[in-house]
Amino acid sequence: IMDILANIDNPGQLEKLYRENKRIFKAEFHSLYPSLTGNKLADFWNERLKYEGSEISWGSNKELTFVIIASLIAGIIAQFPKLFNFNPDFFYPRNIGFIIFPVLTAYFIWKRNLAIRQIIFIAVGFLIPLIFINLLPAANKSDTLILSCIHLPLLLWSVLGFTYVGDYPGNYSKRIEYLRYNGELVIMTGLILIAGAMLSVITMGLFSAIGINIEQFYTEYIIIFGLPALPILGTYLTQTNPQLVNKVSPAIAKIFSPLVLVMLAIYLVAILVSGKDPYNDRDFLIVFNLLLIGVMAIILFSIAETSKEKNNQPATYILLALSIITVIVNGIALSAILFRISEWGITPNRLAVLGSNMLMLINLLLVTFRLYSSISKKTDITEVENSIARFLPLYIIWTIIVTFAFPILFQFK
Repeated sequence: IMDILANIDNPGQLEKLYRENKRIFKAEFHSLYPSLTGNKLADFWNERLKYEGSEISWGSNKELTFVIIASLIAGIIAQFPKLFNFNPDFFYPRNIGFIIFPVLTAYFIWKRNLAIRQIIFIAVGFLIPLIFINLLPAANKSDTLILSCIHLPLLLWSVLGFTYVGDYPGNYSKRIEYLRYNGELVIMTGLILIAGAMLSVITMGLFSAIGINIEQFYTEYIIIFGLPALPILGTYLTQTNPQLVNKVSPAIAKIFSPLVLVMLAIYLVAILVSGKDPYNDRDFLIVFNLLLIGVMAIILFSIAETSKEKNNQPATYILLALSIITVIVNGIALSAILFRISEWGITPNRLAVLGSNMLMLINLLLVTFRLYSSISKKTDITEVENSIARFLPLYIIWTIIVTFAFPILFQFK
């Protein structure tokens, strides 16, 4: 916002800011425009940003070339076990995150034109986890190794987030923008995946019809190269064509929030009827926690999307109800973990789940309180966003602890 205000009479710099991140520029300009009416350049930008062409922009030739090279690099990394005779069971669980996140990070380093010191920090953020995870003892039944492998992609995701926000790591609105990007990336990648799956089925079917079996070749080369390219292509499309998902994402948030609310309410009743409980059934507790994580992600994404629309009271009421029910679900999961620890002692898995559940519960309580305050007109909806943005570093800290400290603390067991 400050950059736009400082350059409101500088057409060249405004164009540069717009091209660096069209989505953020558009959102921040619209929030500023009511105070800029009468300024001819601001009026021009307002009309320009209101118009959304139907054509798809493929960006500059440099950007398209960068995306193609990045996709090829990701595909080559995915082929490392075959190229260098690595054990796939060793390579993929430990290094799955390094197939995608480094190339996505490189894309945003290039887009944001980050300083050398920031690039060095980001490189260290990848190098240390890469060395650490591949030096862990290869024990098949090591809980700490499994936990590190699960949490490592989340750590790399946070490094990507640091790159995405660029020069403003403490800016809450940019953190929320990163969450929006992730939600929109999931949508765009899912659409590309569906289209790619249909093309693959048709291609293999056509060759099979003429007696040529290409399934093994197609799987080993086309699919292995294609899958890592999906989030890269999805990122490229969302960044160069924000209009593709600007209307889809809020619609999905509006549809799924009430559906998830109804599903959770029915599920809680079904638990009582079925007699199942997470206190004595370990597998049920795992499913319960996976459900909780999924619902939490939907809440965060829905709030990020809903906050773009001012005075959207029905959506806010639905999110408040969903948050309250999720707090109940989280409370049940947390009490089940505490019960299992009191009965059978601390294990790496139980401690990891305990920590994550406590963080989610506190975050949910803050979000619920802010949503209630927003409905009662005590605070603005942006305060709900801020309560989420403030909490993100705590998740990152816990991820670092589980990834690096747990194997040492529990002696790699």
